[in-house]
Amino acid sequence: MLCLRIWQSALSTLNPNPTDSCPLYLNYATVAALPSRVSRHNSPSAAQFITRLVRNCLPGGVNRCIVMVCERSEVFASACALARAFPLFTHRSSASRRTEKKTVTVEFFLVGQNNGPIEVATLKCLASATEGVRLAARIVDTPCNEMNTDNFLEEIKKVGKDLGITPTIIRDEELKERGFGGIYGVGKAALHPPALAVLSHTPDGATQTIAWVGKGIVYDTGGLSIKGKTTMPGMKRDCGGAAAILGAFKATVKQGFKDNLHAVFCLAENAVGPCATRPDDIHVLYSGKTVEINNTDAEGRLILADGVAYACKDLGADIILDMATLTGAQGIATGKYHAAVLTNNEEWEKACVKAGRNCGDLVHPLVYCPELHFSEFTSAVADMKNSVADRDNTPSSCAGLFIASHIGFDWPGVWVHIDIAAPVHAGERATGYGVALLLSLFGGASEDPLLNMVSPLGCNGDSPTEDMERDSKRRRLV
Repeated sequence: MLCLRIWQSALSTLNPNPTDSCPLYLNYATVAALPSRVSRHNSPSAAQFITRLVRNCLPGGVNRCIVMVCERSEVFASACALARAFPLFTHRSSASRRTEKKTVTVEFFLVGQNNGPIEVATLKCLASATEGVRLAARIVDTPCNEMNTDNFLEEIKKVGKDLGITPTIIRDEELKERGFGGIYGVGKAALHPPALAVLSHTPDGATQTIAWVGKGIVYDTGGLSIKGKTTMPGMKRDCGGAAAILGAFKATVKQGFKDNLHAVFCLAENAVGPCATRPDDIHVLYSGKTVEINNTDAEGRLILADGVAYACKDLGADIILDMATLTGAQGIATGKYHAAVLTNNEEWEKACVKAGRNCGDLVHPLVYCPELHFSEFTSAVADMKNSVADRDNTPSSCAGLFIASHIGFDWPGVWVHIDIAAPVHAGERATGYGVALLLSLFGGASEDPLLNMVSPLGCNGDSPTEDMERDSKRRRLV
């Protein structure tokens, strides 16, 4: 009875604005409340607040437990948000001396409609998704003296081995010989050579081919257009797109995927050296188009241009999605929490936004208008330059258009570009952004019921009315 009174008293003190918490019994436990309402551009799960609350409020100890009170439709986003609070990478000496392994147990208490027990299959899906999020975050957190292109390839091979897939790898001088002028030109000055790697899932009965293309710049000095001392730290995160695609591919295939799915990793280190690309150099990319380099620090678009052209020409993709930490301007355009989406298809633009709300990896559209913006890349001596003439003219949109130009603006398939430069990290830690988004966006082709439910393109998605009703409900407790 006393415990009940203490619990009720704690609940009565909570006044979330936007969140609130109350410690219980000598800080052995904490109850926390999420926002009472969220706006239409936020996730009903309030995923960002979940991660923040757990990081700040979870009591210490070796064995800890989190009880998440939420609706069934918010389980996926809440689980991924919880995973972000527990990064894997650390080189603190105290961690290596720790003898006891820390364990965190997560329990879900479902409320609202369809609040029965969570099925074992759903728990397996949540485990796959959260492992993918933490894998991506670990890769992004790892510095380049460890996570160079050689070691990134080992991560890809490891995932391939787990899934029974042998990766295709094109590397170093073979890239040059086969016409991958973008990837080779960016990475040729580094000690560890550049590479293009592909993991392919090709099930029987597939009806379409999907390619995910990830930017994997393991470190970006800016090249000869070198970054300054304040802007270079943190550039280990420039592989965030490739890391997210690796984590998502592993989880997607483990849960069963009905269509052909190719994960294309464009790996390079943008280093300074005698062989480095110079401004004024002209490279021939895999598309056959020539590019005059006017900024070696606009390198991500060069490697992705090769990646999407390969997906189009060699893989025969019907849908190509590239994901990249592409532009610093993305954080200005859509902020720290929302990635930017640029696409040639309006329905997919809407789907990306809704998938972001369903999974907690938030997304907001950029202007898609190549007839007005692509002239920013005009060159007198090549098909295009690699950096814009006017940096005040929607540079994040222009950077994406550069990539799209290498499959052609009249290409009949679906092209989606996701710029994750800002949400790839929160403070000095990687977030694993992108894994949940890809699982949700393509969940309609999954064999997993939970991914079907959170997919905006499947038949089980919520209607806009249901979204609005949920947004007005009192938020859950952690």
